[in-house]
Amino acid sequence: MTAPSPIVAPSILAADFAHLAAEARAVEGAADWLHVDVMDNHFVPNLTIGLPVVQSLLAATSLPFDVHLMIEDPRRWAPAYADAGAYNVTFHAEACDDPVALAKELRSAGAKAGLAIDRDTPIDRYLELLPSFDTLLIMTIKAGFGGQRFIPELLDKVRAARRHAASGHLELRIEVDGGIAADTIEQAAAAGADAFVAGTAVYGAEDPAEAVRSLRRLAEQTPRQW
Repeated sequence: MTAPSPIVAPSILAADFAHLAAEARAVEGAADWLHVDVMDNHFVPNLTIGLPVVQSLLAATSLPFDVHLMIEDPRRWAPAYADAGAYNVTFHAEACDDPVALAKELRSAGAKAGLAIDRDTPIDRYLELLPSFDTLLIMTIKAGFGGQRFIPELLDKVRAARRHAASGHLELRIEVDGGIAADTIEQAAAAGADAFVAGTAVYGAEDPAEAVRSLRRLAEQTPRQW
């Protein structure tokens, strides 16, 4: 079995918030997407950035935005990120009572639609929804804070999703978020992930762009085991 070429999406949650435009430009030409974590201090116990910052940052970089909404009531807010020009807008299954309807709204607004599954959420009930989505984001930590330790047991969800997508011939990116670094990306790639969110591993490096390239090389050379 084969998976698409890997995507590396640096997370600005680990960047210097006083210089976000410069931090985004630091990975241009190396990163595939820029991962933007929107947290509302309700769905998760942390508060980050919102739509005005995303709109401003979109004008400052050519990178496609991978917006991860860790918020309550995504049906109210998610379409605005698509309208603003985000490439991919992902919302949490746990926060939405009709994920398929919201996915249709996002696609109608010109964005890719992503569904996120948090650490403690079983994936089985959502597998049949995957044809309505372009991206499945599987948390490999508990959503809400950067810098957490990667939980390898959560890769069972990645394997299940990849087998399901392959059996249905779905064009689906399976993204992992949480603790992705040089010592964990190969495990995630082997399980069937093909998009990788990396925060500290990129923005904690002396050369963020080279860190992105190195992570991609590791993912590319990993044999798939799903």
